[in-house]
Amino acid sequence: MRIHPALAIGLLSLLLLCASAPATAGDLLLATTTSTDNTGLLDDLAPMFEKETGITLKWIAVGTGKALELGRNCDADALLVHAPKAEKRYVENGYGVDRTRVMYNDFILIGPPEDPAGMKGMKVTQALSRIEAEGADFASRGDNSGTHKNERKLWQATGDGAPDGDQWYMETGQGMMSTIRVAAEKDAYTMADRGTFIKYADNFDGDPPLKVLVEGDKILFNQYSAMAINPEHCDNVDHESAQAFLDWITSEHVQNAIGEY
Repeated sequence: MRIHPALAIGLLSLLLLCASAPATAGDLLLATTTSTDNTGLLDDLAPMFEKETGITLKWIAVGTGKALELGRNCDADALLVHAPKAEKRYVENGYGVDRTRVMYNDFILIGPPEDPAGMKGMKVTQALSRIEAEGADFASRGDNSGTHKNERKLWQATGDGAPDGDQWYMETGQGMMSTIRVAAEKDAYTMADRGTFIKYADNFDGDPPLKVLVEGDKILFNQYSAMAINPEHCDNVDHESAQAFLDWITSEHVQNAIGEY
């Protein structure tokens, strides 16, 4: 069962009103990221998971920060997110257990093919510095997601910090696909995960209005990990189903399916 990002606010309100278990028997509620959802990967994996385990996978797609909050508030059974430093603190603080690396892709800088800042092919920190120097429009998710956290880390690596408040720096407060669309409308640059960009480009028969301009830098590596919510912190979570999910998604045949996807 797929829960569309547009329904996230209503679902969050419903979850906060419910003190009972986050999912019925035979269900697993996964809090994950919009970038994961945008790729369509979970739509392919969910039927496999149910067929092989008898457990129905339900998920809510939000930013990593909100996904961590859902787990902390006992409103999810497991997480699939991509902000390693925040995840490690989360486990250290007793909210999550059995954190396991699941998959990875990479981040890319995309922008209009005319490349008004002239940053194509540069190292990512050089490219961001050029965007800032030129005052070229840049769309940021601005939503405390894993992608947003990584983007801010990259701005910090330029030595100048994140350009908060600058007119050319737009914070959309939206998910990855929506932010890419905003960037396209504004002829702006943005940072995206490759999986979501591929999905976006498919809508234009492989010739989207934004192009990949910077890629391949080691600092753009994007690790996704899964973890169960600590049952000692949340006695209402379905820890057995969460553990089954972790074992399943890291199994060899599922890892092969993810790689082929």
